Amino acid sequence: MSDHDQHSSPSTLQPMIIIFGIILAIAVVVSMVLAKPAGEEPVPVVANVEANIKPVAAVEVAAPVTEHVAKSGAEVVKGVCAMCHAAGLMNAPKIGDNAQWAPRIAQGYETLVSHAVNGIRTMPAKGGNPDLSDAEIAAAVAEMANQAGAKFDPVTLAKK
Repeated sequence: MSDHDQHSSPSTLQPMIIIFGIILAIAVVVSMVLAKPAGEEPVPVVANVEANIKPVAAVEVAAPVTEHVAKSGAEVVKGVCAMCHAAGLMNAPKIGDNAQWAPRIAQGYETLVSHAVNGIRTMPAKGGNPDLSDAEIAAAVAEMANQAGAKFDPVTLAKK
């Protein structure tokens, strides 16, 4: 081989030095970009994870009311009973409909109150509100039945 052939082939050392220099330059630039300013403490990885999975909002449940505030018959009818009895849903007698209430009124006040407290057919016990007292239910029964012609006194049952 001639001298000319040895010098025309590229050296492998030169490209390796260039590649190493490029990698080193990239590492320096990346470390400068990611470096924190002086005096700032790094945030622990656990804190970052907790911050990323933290819920958007927190729900705090109110403390339970320790004292039950009795409701009037009208309040119970409006808040609980009217859901079905105002529209006659699931064959519930409509409030104020004398024809629908007459056979029920004939059963007597105590029977109607018992049905309302314990539930009957599709009506759940206490209209689905277990927080209501029997006296509140009795007052609601009197309220609805009296609008259909009954003359029930809710106080009478409460005294028994």
